[in-house]
Amino acid sequence: MQAVKDKLHDMSEMRKAKAEAKAEEKAEKDIAKARMEVAHEVRLAKEAEAAMGMHVAKAEQKLVEREAAKHEPKQPDASGIDPQADQTGNSSAPAVLMHSADRAPFTHSARPFVN
Repeated sequence: MQAVKDKLHDMSEMRKAKAEAKAEEKAEKDIAKARMEVAHEVRLAKEAEAAMGMHVAKAEQKLVEREAAKHEPKQPDASGIDPQADQTGNSSAPAVLMHSADRAPFTHSARPFVN
């Protein structure tokens, strides 16, 4: 009879030990899960911060361009250089020259004028 009681007592102790180990494992898993969630949120925050930095830089660039456009001359200056022409001096519009006889403007072209 004593052997049966000892056996039941041992089984009860074993169940308690297993339950404690299982609870400890569950607590460790919960802690690990919380750490993973925090790491995920930190990653998302870093990505959002980087995206915001790029957005701010882009907005600053647009602001600089807008301010530069406000202060850009609207008409050619006294030298006759068109500020809208590209840096190589080429313009999409043909050059307009003045004829010395009547001062009427005519367009310079590569083809000869045919009457």
